[in-house]
Amino acid sequence: MFRKTTITAVIAIAATSWVTACGSTSNIGAGSTTQAAQAGQICGQQSAAKPGYARTIPKIDGGANTLSGAGSTFVAPVMSVWTKNYSQSDGVQVAYQSIGSGGGVQQIIAGTVDFGASDTPMKDSELATAKSGPILHIPLTLGAVVPTYNVKGVQTGLKFDGDTLGKIFAAKITKWNDPALVALNPGVTLPDQPIAVAHRSDGSGTTAVWTDYLTKESPTWVQTLGGPDRSFGKDIAWPVGIGGKGNEGVSGVINQTDGSIGYVELAYALAQNLNYGQVKNKAGNFIQPCVATITAGTEGIAYPPDLRVSLTDGSNPNAYPITGTVYALVNQNQTDAPHAKALVNFFSWVLSTGQDDAASVNYAPLSKDLQGLAMGQVRKITLNGSAVAS
Repeated sequence: MFRKTTITAVIAIAATSWVTACGSTSNIGAGSTTQAAQAGQICGQQSAAKPGYARTIPKIDGGANTLSGAGSTFVAPVMSVWTKNYSQSDGVQVAYQSIGSGGGVQQIIAGTVDFGASDTPMKDSELATAKSGPILHIPLTLGAVVPTYNVKGVQTGLKFDGDTLGKIFAAKITKWNDPALVALNPGVTLPDQPIAVAHRSDGSGTTAVWTDYLTKESPTWVQTLGGPDRSFGKDIAWPVGIGGKGNEGVSGVINQTDGSIGYVELAYALAQNLNYGQVKNKAGNFIQPCVATITAGTEGIAYPPDLRVSLTDGSNPNAYPITGTVYALVNQNQTDAPHAKALVNFFSWVLSTGQDDAASVNYAPLSKDLQGLAMGQVRKITLNGSAVAS
């Protein structure tokens, strides 16, 4: 049975790992030295990690002292920091269950929590089943989904591209010394060893971000799964692999399985001291995941009014290509005054003061434009038809 890591442990280890993880880029594998140096310099820039956004929605009196949320394991480490700090600053207890994005969607539809959390937008079909009316998507933070592996003698920095990753997860590349991996990583000794694939066993927004990227970059992956409507989503009919529940479950499988590869949010890879790769982006550069390259993934994005959008495969040459945002899922039409006020208070805090906490556990704060749009979503929350925030 694999070892699970608590959210507290993830936070503690990830926070201490941040400077070294994002301060340099491994030169393992292929790619020009210019690209490697460029990526290292970008990941060493930490000055923009705390944006200092103002809390433009003042605290509203009369809010509830407790809130409940559930969903994404992707966001759990930074959510734990937020809930602790918010309790200390505003005296409100926010209980968050890290059960996966699929569970978060189900619970907000069922009305059993005050908010859900998902790393991928709800589908139109899911939104249509919500009996309480429209559900708002409020972006909270940005993160990276990284290929992580456990191969003896191979350190962090192995290079991958989307088509090769797609073939691995489609069971078309089955050994570590496959010519495609060797070609991407000249000078690296890759063993003649079977690849053990690890993936999520639960409905997962992390899976949706990962498979969104594979669907865009790997025709083999799409064909093997039976088309783009089946190759992307929270739940996948995996052709191969071992399932783990939550990001922490997949991290545990990787830790315990020699020759394995899987995908987790960056904070979990750092917390478990897992090796993770660089991924080739749309501009042809192999990019190290870190706060700066995650933020670059949002540049050039055109956001629709409801903010449901894909951030993978960004056009910026410095963008890490498997980037996602976590959405808070909130019923727009609230009927309980204390909870409506508490929701506005909590998310206005997360989108201002809380953004300064993100980088401490290897998440990127929202860009200024997306933060402003997210705050606009908070202003849409109503109480019996009237806006809660003035």
